[in-house]
This record gives sequence, structure tokens and C-alpha cells, in this order.
Amino acid sequence: MEGIETVAQLMCISAVTAPKSKGENFVKTRVLIGPAIKELAEAMTRFGERKKKKDFDRDARNIASSDAVVLIGIKDAKPLGLNCGACGFPDCQTLLQQERTTVEFTGPVCAFRLLDLGIALGSAVKTASMMNVDNRIMYRVGAGAVDLKLVDWDCVMGIPLSVTGKSIFFDR
Repeated sequence: MEGIETVAQLMCISAVTAPKSKGENFVKTRVLIGPAIKELAEAMTRFGERKKKKDFDRDARNIASSDAVVLIGIKDAKPLGLNCGACGFPDCQTLLQQERTTVEFTGPVCAFRLLDLGIALGSAVKTASMMNVDNRIMYRVGAGAVDLKLVDWDCVMGIPLSVTGKSIFFDR
């Protein structure tokens, strides 16, 4: 679909320029088009089967039918330094001392940096919406992208894009 890559790039701009805690940017973006989309969809299906997790196959079908996929995540996001405890630890120093573990994503992560990711995602989908491009934020896309090693970010969400007469993300 002509123009979809431009919309995807504009979404990345929106994500990167979205407001961030202390003005520090740990947000990363990547656009997938063409064969990379099919590869991701296949990897998502395999991941769901291997981990015995539901709905990876359903979301993979959406990805396979998408015109583009925007990945948005955070990497190496330093704690904000508020010692607020929102991450589940009493202070930022204790958070930093935790062993980093990876299940689908890597953590622990400062809650404010995850909020920054949420704001970036909201800014990106707002841009897609302004361009009348159907989209949906999907965590399973991010998990598949990490498993496939498309990105090495700590937490990633995927936003598939579609331009059709009826949103492919509605009746699932």
C-alpha cells in the first residue's frame, strides 16, 4: 500500500518526540515491511506453540495480513531517581542491584520509563489514527520480535498497520 511506510516513519517520529521523564529518551523504534512481516508472523506462531501461550497464532494472522509493523520499545532505561517504589523496590539503587531476567521482556524496569513507553505508543497510534490507518498495539508482536532477535530491547510492543475497507484488527 502506497504511503504506509511514510505513516510508519511518522509514527516513529511521534514516539521518539513524545514527552519523556526528565527529558531522557530510551525509546527505540523500527519499521518492518515486506518479507520481514511474514517472518515475524511465522515466528510468533512458533513462539506461542513452543511456550504454550494462547493467541499468538491469532495475532500472527493479523501480522501476516498487515501492510507494515512498527516496533516501539525501551532499552537500557535508567531509573528516574525518585525512589518512589513504583517498580516494587524501596528505592532506585535497590532496583539497579537486581539481577536482570528475561521471560518475554527483560526487567525489572523503572515504572516511569515504562510510562514513557506508554506515552510513546499513544503518540504513535495517534499519528496513525490521524492518517486513518488502522492499527492496534500488541504485546505478542513485541515478544515475537524479541524471540526472533529483530531487536534486543528490554520491553517492546508492536503496532501492525493496515489499510482496508474494514479494520482487520476488529473481528478477531
